[in-house]
Amino acid sequence: MPRFALLIEYDGAPFHGWQAQAAGRPSVQGAVERALARIDPFAPRIAAAGRTDAGVHATGQVAHVDLARDWDPFRLAGAVNAHLRPLPVAVLAAARAAEGFHARFTAVQRRYTFRLMTRRAPEALEAGRVWRVGHALDVAAMREAAAHLAGRHDFTTFRSAQCQAASPVRTLDRIAIEALPCPGGHEIRFHLAARSFLHNQVRSIVGTLERVGAGAWPPGRVAEALAARDRAACGPVSPPQGLCLTGVGYPADPFAA
Repeated sequence: MPRFALLIEYDGAPFHGWQAQAAGRPSVQGAVERALARIDPFAPRIAAAGRTDAGVHATGQVAHVDLARDWDPFRLAGAVNAHLRPLPVAVLAAARAAEGFHARFTAVQRRYTFRLMTRRAPEALEAGRVWRVGHALDVAAMREAAAHLAGRHDFTTFRSAQCQAASPVRTLDRIAIEALPCPGGHEIRFHLAARSFLHNQVRSIVGTLERVGAGAWPPGRVAEALAARDRAACGPVSPPQGLCLTGVGYPADPFAA
């Protein structure tokens, strides 16, 4: 059976996360699998690079599926999209996967962006896409604090108590913060990249850095929290709607022309 890689975009707001759920609880995986079943009744479960939580979005999720028919990739993407309507999920591209490709286990990097808006007025156009706070943030202080998190560390402090990962040790390849003007305030974007992330790691980091930006934490306290290896030392966890899976890296990009 030929294996296909799918590049998927979705609005996470209507779903209980990526992973298939019990009946009555919509998931992105369930939506894509139902669409695939319309073109191949024997299509197995799909596997994805990241199991995003409820309310988290994606512009660069990658999944793979084995199909009975050797589809033209362009036509496959179109056929799946036709059966996904009107759900806010789209297959941006499909590609024949190389032998041994696995959307999760072959991945060497995941990239996330978290969007935070600092302004008092409600987010009329960006509702469900950003975390709005009604106060200004000190970006320089957040960058100073974030520098303590780059590299290889035990991230016990910054993972959910329900995290099932065997080890809390992860290597944060990149953590960058940019500030952009927006009507009535600023949009702060947190860009993070790692081979893999712990459950709630990104949201825990962003929520903690927000406390630094607000002046409630000195930047050095983030280093102390990391060294504590204690979930109780973490700042608040940011809400999910600002988080987006923006890309997945592979040794060979399946979607490269």
